[in-house]
Amino acid sequence: MNDASTAVQASEDEARQFRRTLAMFATGVAVITAPRDDGPPIGITVASFNSVSLAPPLVLFSVDRRCLSLDDLCMAARYTVNVLDESQRDTSNRFATVRGNKWDGVSFEGEGIGRLPGALAAFECEPYAQHDGGDHVIFVGRVVHHAARHDGRPLIFFGGQYRSLDTTPVAA
Repeated sequence: MNDASTAVQASEDEARQFRRTLAMFATGVAVITAPRDDGPPIGITVASFNSVSLAPPLVLFSVDRRCLSLDDLCMAARYTVNVLDESQRDTSNRFATVRGNKWDGVSFEGEGIGRLPGALAAFECEPYAQHDGGDHVIFVGRVVHHAARHDGRPLIFFGGQYRSLDTTPVAA
């Protein structure tokens, strides 16, 4: 191996190890939906969703720059963050795929833009800001409508796989 090949391999190994370390932080799973001017709506799975501010009400998520829907999402006038229930693993996997007909048999719920049936929570947003996040774009949305149901359990992703939430309280 030459020096350039060795450096590339070391960089790939370092990135892989960094990703494995990040996987030790449990996250919820959400699907971002948005209308598209032409064609089917946007639908992508993310595990990077956070609250930012209560006043004004802001949330954020990030999207890989390689995402085929990125340009359309950057131009969207509105989008919805759908927080998935633990029964929605198939929904998560469906919208995590690169291509295919993600929308077969899927309908929207209620008024608004892209609220998926069965989601634990939905945050309908107007774009507030976009930021460079290295190999991702960070979207900050201003929440204009939100809804939640409190009878479910979240879909959790940890260590590279889906997990179930144990509802046993942790001792203080």
